[in-house]
Amino acid sequence: MIRTILLFLMALALCPRASAGQVAAICFTPGEDCTGLIIGEINRAQKELLVQAYTFTSAPIAKAVADARRRGVRTLVVLDKSQGDRRYSAAGYLARAGVPVLIDGQHAIAHNKVMVIDRARTLTGSFNFTKAAQESNAENVVVIDGSDVAGRYAANIGHHVAHSLLYGR
Repeated sequence: MIRTILLFLMALALCPRASAGQVAAICFTPGEDCTGLIIGEINRAQKELLVQAYTFTSAPIAKAVADARRRGVRTLVVLDKSQGDRRYSAAGYLARAGVPVLIDGQHAIAHNKVMVIDRARTLTGSFNFTKAAQESNAENVVVIDGSDVAGRYAANIGHHVAHSLLYGR
């Protein structure tokens, strides 16, 4: 057992290190206002907002995304296929607000919960963009500063964009 741990630690020491961003904020529900944190981060966006979500039904978060689009922020939303025909999905609202919404139907579940802001800041965690995530569930959001992390997430979103379809088509 000791030998296995030592081999693991030696292998870990030899692995190339990815430069990591700095954690800027952490939020947990129940008990903290993660929706407010997310909206505040969206409101900071100046150039670009990329969103990738499994479930997106939160009206306040959807409004913040639409408001970002209205103030000239380039926005893009990629949603799981389950959001394409859900009654309370934010997909229709966002599309009507001029936000390009894509549906990722390539996977059994597109289970990501990510926002990339200006290719410099990343939000991720278990928190679905829903009222239930804020009010009923035990969830988390991590905000990470760093273009290295944001770039990796943006590239991954781009990978999913390539096989996704425009909402409503």
